[in-house]
Amino acid sequence: MSAPPPDRWIALFLEAQQAERDAARNTLLAYRRDLDHFRAALHADGSEIDRVERDAIEAYLGTLEAEGLARTTRARRLSAIRQLCHFAFVEGWRDSDPAARIKGPGKVRRLPHSLSEAEVDRLLDAARATGRSPGDRARNACLFDLLYATGLRVTELVSLPVSAVRGDPRMILVKGKGGKERMVPLSPPAQASIQTWLTHRDAAEAAAREKSRHHVPSPFLFPSRGRKGHMTRERFFLLVKEVAASAGLDPSTVSPHVLRHAFATHLLAHGADLRAIQTLLGHADVATTEIYTHVLQERLAALVLENHPLARD
Repeated sequence: MSAPPPDRWIALFLEAQQAERDAARNTLLAYRRDLDHFRAALHADGSEIDRVERDAIEAYLGTLEAEGLARTTRARRLSAIRQLCHFAFVEGWRDSDPAARIKGPGKVRRLPHSLSEAEVDRLLDAARATGRSPGDRARNACLFDLLYATGLRVTELVSLPVSAVRGDPRMILVKGKGGKERMVPLSPPAQASIQTWLTHRDAAEAAAREKSRHHVPSPFLFPSRGRKGHMTRERFFLLVKEVAASAGLDPSTVSPHVLRHAFATHLLAHGADLRAIQTLLGHADVATTEIYTHVLQERLAALVLENHPLARD
């Protein structure tokens, strides 16, 4: 099989990732950014991806380190390069894989920042009070209650179909990364917030239908007039910062992902099983969930200090 032009390699690789692995859109965008940066660096040195060798890839990684890029960023870029080179080798575009034996910097397993239960309570109360209208406040309360109750990823939350919450369900079906589906239970406060928001949302839909016979009902729980048809990740990110400030918290330390961490951390602190947390978060590998084991370690340490005979005064 003759190799395609080098300027097509990245596009063909991304198409294969989407078709064969059902890679998420954000994953594909990250691959595109990293590989475009790598190819631009090769061009600056008068080279191209169809003839790059191991020493050039290692020199590129060394440049990234010299520029002060984070270890995680360098590891991610090497991962993208490895996958592209392996893909080209398997497809027969190259007779060798120059990245196969390159060792990366590895990933640093950092403890995720979380919020205390008291801080989450303040955040949820502030969400109920944030918004210009009762409808806005009901939507914001629903967003925050739902996120903390389920630990959904931001994209999963803002793109949730309204059909998923019709009928006051005790569990909702969530479509996660790579199109994988999972069931997530709803807490009573989250159920109540959903029903309150649905009242406002459905009233707005009815009013829009009265104004125009051509109005098309939104399929999303959190509709928007934007191109996607639902609230964007960026808009929700800014809303979280706004609500955090209203709650008296430092906005720089609060994000949607921090609330996801709080969901997992608080469940573990109250005795939940790590495997159950893995399922609820939608992690493909329990190793990803094990970053939360610090909670279990703290609980075990407290158990020994409180109950072991030698730990007593």
